[in-house]
Amino acid sequence: MSGTSVQGIAVVTGGAGFIGSHMVDLLLSEGLHVRVVDNFVGGHRSNLEHHKGDENLEVFDADIRDMDSIRPAFDGARYVFHFAGIGDIVPSIERPIDYMATNVQGTVHVLECARAAGIEKLVYAASSSCYGLAETPTLETHPIRPQYPYALSKFQGEEAVMHWHQVYGLPANSVRIFNAYGTRVRTTGAYGAVFGVFLRQKLAGKPYTVVGDGTQERDFIYASDLAKAFLAAARTEKSGEIYNAGGGNPQSINRLVELLEGEVVYVPKRPGEPDVTWADITKIQSELGWAPEIPFEEGVRRMLADIERWKDAPLWDPDSIANATKTWFTYLGNGRKA
Repeated sequence: MSGTSVQGIAVVTGGAGFIGSHMVDLLLSEGLHVRVVDNFVGGHRSNLEHHKGDENLEVFDADIRDMDSIRPAFDGARYVFHFAGIGDIVPSIERPIDYMATNVQGTVHVLECARAAGIEKLVYAASSSCYGLAETPTLETHPIRPQYPYALSKFQGEEAVMHWHQVYGLPANSVRIFNAYGTRVRTTGAYGAVFGVFLRQKLAGKPYTVVGDGTQERDFIYASDLAKAFLAAARTEKSGEIYNAGGGNPQSINRLVELLEGEVVYVPKRPGEPDVTWADITKIQSELGWAPEIPFEEGVRRMLADIERWKDAPLWDPDSIANATKTWFTYLGNGRKA
């Protein structure tokens, strides 16, 4: 192929999305020819706009639920980074079939395309939500306890990846992502990730809607650090491995509010959510030589510098949050310990 780098071809499914677009940035900087596969439902072309005209970037408008539409992107590929899927907790409770069709069967389609292409390595974007209400710091060997269909679907996708490695010899690793944040963090119509909610509220001069008392801690990891973890998982000779990727240094929501500055209102704590997420990253550090580089304060500063990107995101308040999370409380609050 004209313009293809000597470093080879990398396929990034969901490459117009939040983490996927950071993966594209890194791969292009490393001299790879990148093929983005995205249906542009969750991803945005604007996330790739800064690479416009780069001959080493191809974009396939295709859906992983349709294997024939994505197959051409895999021809001659060296690496596959599989980020495509659907997220958010509440919609997964309301539409579990869609989540299974995309996050599980869609993953199987990606695996079959990768297998047919004879790729060197596939790296799957798994979710730390598979651990549920976990002991911390959380090891990769922690029992799997998904609390809602999104978590289940992402874990079953990972199980498929490991099965294809076991049965078909597909070279593959999985990276369980903890609380990813960074520029381009996704916002949808669904109530979800804290950064998208808070940045829109800051732009509107509205109070931050803090869940519970704000002392809960999350293991935030910046997207460009995550991209480096995925590249390390692709370049290693190891295969069939699962790695945690987090900051290894949980931050409270109150600390985030401090950095963002502004007023606060409190909304009820939700069932099925852990008080702390905290990745034990010993394995990925020792086996792949990866470690997070961007401190939390620096990551938040970068997001604030790009805050205008969230001007069209949904603006949430306590009433709209209560309405949006009714399903959450109905199904996850059935006598469960929060």
